[in-house]
Amino acid sequence: MRLYTHTDCLGHDTGPGHAERPDRLRAVTAAINAAFPDLGWTSASVAPRDALLRVHGADYVDGLMSRPAEGLAWLDEDTVFSPGSLQAALVAAGAGVEAVDWVLGGDGRRAFCAVRPPGHHAEAARAMGFCLFNNIAVAAAHALWAGVQRVAIADFDVHHGNGTQSIFARQPRVLFASSHEMPLYPWTGGFDETGIGNIFNAPILGGTGRETFRSTWSKQLLPAIDDFAPQLLLISAGFDAHRDDPLASLQLEADDFGWLTGELRAIADRHAGGRVVSMLEGGYALGALAESVVAHLNALDG
Repeated sequence: MRLYTHTDCLGHDTGPGHAERPDRLRAVTAAINAAFPDLGWTSASVAPRDALLRVHGADYVDGLMSRPAEGLAWLDEDTVFSPGSLQAALVAAGAGVEAVDWVLGGDGRRAFCAVRPPGHHAEAARAMGFCLFNNIAVAAAHALWAGVQRVAIADFDVHHGNGTQSIFARQPRVLFASSHEMPLYPWTGGFDETGIGNIFNAPILGGTGRETFRSTWSKQLLPAIDDFAPQLLLISAGFDAHRDDPLASLQLEADDFGWLTGELRAIADRHAGGRVVSMLEGGYALGALAESVVAHLNALDG
């Protein structure tokens, strides 16, 4: 397993009191270092412009590139742009591109990108929900460009990945499967949002625990991914469905994320030569986030 991150991801300054803060990444990397002392880190590179343009409009990319790098600017009610934000977003997206290249190149089968800002709310021409570039979508589009015919994206963040869904809603080579709390920001992800038959949403009522979560994946989402027989599996790995998270009310624990990761890895083993790239999304209670990431990587590494 290969781990990707970059110290520039810490330079994305969201200001005092913001949930998506640099300490999230510090907690994740410290927990990984303690649990996997023999695994080294790969420093991610900046995403190439052409990789970003496979997902985002040129005007949007150029607008972010040319924003004044001074002070804190609010791109929406949740999303902050600071002097270090552009570089952080570029290496966060670049980590996914590099990880896809690595697993497709045959040097390894599984990779985890510990990066921020997260990405799955970012739309083609809109920053949203803490996200600037849609990291997982950039990785998926890069895999399509590299010749992969079927890419599955599994998203277990407690918030629906509206940006990822909108980007691929009419792309038959990509399947998007998401569990998420509803009603909850961004107020999308209903059962009736199916794209061209490639979108599978499973909203879960707030306050729900592991039984419903595991049943939802076992009966609805995992069979859809398995039937799709992906040649590459990508994971939007958000851990804010944990019972301790302050931004939602699902009642999961760390081993629930480990269970699901093992199920997803088994699908990848059946269809994709074991190739999985996982990218960090949400998770805002630092202790729960660190514990959940370790459970995720234990299952991912097998």
